[in-house]
Amino acid sequence: MKALKLYRAVDTVDALQLELAECAPPALERGQLLIEVHSAAVNPSDVKAALGLMPHAVWPRVPGRDYAGTVLEGPAEWIGKQVWGSGGELGIRRNGSHARNLVVDEAGVREKPAAVPLLEAGAVGVPFVTAYEGLRRAGLSGDTRSVLVLGANGKVGQAAIQLASAQAVKVIAVTRNGEAYQGHANGEVEVIDASTMPVAERVRECTDGRGADIVFNTVGSPYFEAGNASMAKGATQVFISTLERSVPFDIFTFYRGQHTYVGIDTLALDHVECAAIFDALSDGFAREVLRPFPVKPGFVYPLAQAHDAYRQVAAGARERVVLTP
Repeated sequence: MKALKLYRAVDTVDALQLELAECAPPALERGQLLIEVHSAAVNPSDVKAALGLMPHAVWPRVPGRDYAGTVLEGPAEWIGKQVWGSGGELGIRRNGSHARNLVVDEAGVREKPAAVPLLEAGAVGVPFVTAYEGLRRAGLSGDTRSVLVLGANGKVGQAAIQLASAQAVKVIAVTRNGEAYQGHANGEVEVIDASTMPVAERVRECTDGRGADIVFNTVGSPYFEAGNASMAKGATQVFISTLERSVPFDIFTFYRGQHTYVGIDTLALDHVECAAIFDALSDGFAREVLRPFPVKPGFVYPLAQAHDAYRQVAAGARERVVLTP
């Protein structure tokens, strides 16, 4: 089979040694499946792992966290089924999805909803897993009045808005430079342009002075102050990333507001734990309440052009970049 192999960390994307190797098909152990990979997203974390920024990564390895494909070998009831999945250890601590074939544990595989095409299914994983886990730990429920998403047009931001709007809560999206919200939503989304108006002031206006119950901060430090000022009493702010590691922190405002901070690191969720999240998402995708991200032709690459795919992600591509092994 064909597979990308990483043999060592490098300093720049241009120096990546993404060798397209011919490998023997992986041997299965009891309770495992062999999947023919049809699509596999290239995530920013895949690029960071290739650059040696994941200290727990093993070498050499096949990269790639997300996948969709068809089961070739395993228990008879799985053969021929179209499946999808993701895992924080895939492509980092064990061989991943940027290959013709992938071996995963049966407990970590889920059948793909028919409404989701295979190409798009391979690009669902990390953004939706991150958004779901963040909103779950923040306590999103029918009692939630409002969710503020900072960095709304990033893919995690779009996934969070899909999930929050499916709960019929008020959704407020923060973008920049006059951008409209570009993703799918299940209701009206109030858009705030952070480049032209004070975010927190507008959030208070949108929520009758209350503030947001959940602040999903997909960017981190640039929105830290605005996110804090936008929180309702008892609110939770979710962090998934940051530019600066240190930020000013007002302890008095934090405890007087009875606030909670939640940090999400999906690298800590292995593919079996991610499968439980896919269970929670599956019905929404089957009913098309949740929708996969469109995968555009200029962002689809064969394995032989993986260098170009990795460079595109490293350059900050806002579309989902997908390999088609």
